[in-house]
Amino acid sequence: MDLNIVGAICNTGYGIATYNIVKELDKRHSVTLYPISNQMEFDDQFLCDAVDRQQNPNLNSPTVKIWHQNQQQESVGHGEHIGFPIFELDTFTEYEKASLRHCDRLFVCSQWAKDVVLNNLTELSKDRVHVIPLGVDSSLFSSAKQTSRKNTIFFNCGKWEYRKGHDVLLEAFNRAFSPSDDVELWMLCDNPFIGQDGNNAWRSSYIGSVMGQSRKIRMIPRQKTHEDVYNIMRQTDCGVFPARAEGWNLELLEMMACGKEVIATNYSAHTEFCNQDNCRLIEIEEEEEADDGVWFHGQGNWAKITDKNIDAIAEHMRDVHKRKQANDLSPNVDGVFTANKYSWKNTAKEIINAIC
Repeated sequence: MDLNIVGAICNTGYGIATYNIVKELDKRHSVTLYPISNQMEFDDQFLCDAVDRQQNPNLNSPTVKIWHQNQQQESVGHGEHIGFPIFELDTFTEYEKASLRHCDRLFVCSQWAKDVVLNNLTELSKDRVHVIPLGVDSSLFSSAKQTSRKNTIFFNCGKWEYRKGHDVLLEAFNRAFSPSDDVELWMLCDNPFIGQDGNNAWRSSYIGSVMGQSRKIRMIPRQKTHEDVYNIMRQTDCGVFPARAEGWNLELLEMMACGKEVIATNYSAHTEFCNQDNCRLIEIEEEEEADDGVWFHGQGNWAKITDKNIDAIAEHMRDVHKRKQANDLSPNVDGVFTANKYSWKNTAKEIINAIC
């Protein structure tokens, strides 16, 4: 099959998704790649070959555009136009709706997202919206040995954002432990979109807290490669992701693939792969207007994190620490099993099945 893919090739979530989808599709199909802005941060040969096919394209083949819901108007050639947006909120703006209506069909990465689409675009039939779960590279993010460190290492990865619950995580960690406890919190959260002042504000809030001043919180700089990220994840014991909303939450799935304990809100897109067997779920009882004063200004809703939820996160963290100190922290076998199902190979297979 000939297929056109439009998407970013970079270290953002969209970039990682596009890179891995093209990589898997290219093994069995003829893929022509149209990089967003014509810029690529990776120069793998399969990507270069896919870009070179623009010189002799099949303009009647389908186009899948892996990009934001407000920029789905343009496509390639004359074939079917399939939008693949990754979004976090339960409501689209009128402009986003107008953009998505340009697509013949839509791919989304979770049932939660499909429900959002159908609730917002009521004219769409269910068979025009396909759930295509994203994946994880289990050949890299493989189950790691339990760490031999005395300290219990908690970890969060994902650019600094109120949406991702970074305010909540700091509060939960400071509630859960005191400076005398053998614990650490590692934060790999640099955000290239908020400038130095924005990043410094978040870092200062962590370092200036009681646990931060006791050197129990470590700031990890942005990593160059996914292998570098894995080498950090394998040294940790538990990932904590108290997100108010997520479009997929790749880092959570990567921690599962590493066999690590994970704590996460039972809300939004990662409900596609999180359950009571593979994740310590924080149940969400209410939603609230999504407003962080930066990216979101009340155009939809997300999970409301209550004081009760913060206590629950802290309690899970204390339990993980207790088990680690008793040498009773087993690998997250269910998490590894889940991650093996959600491979990029499966993502490519689901795309082809949906198109055919």
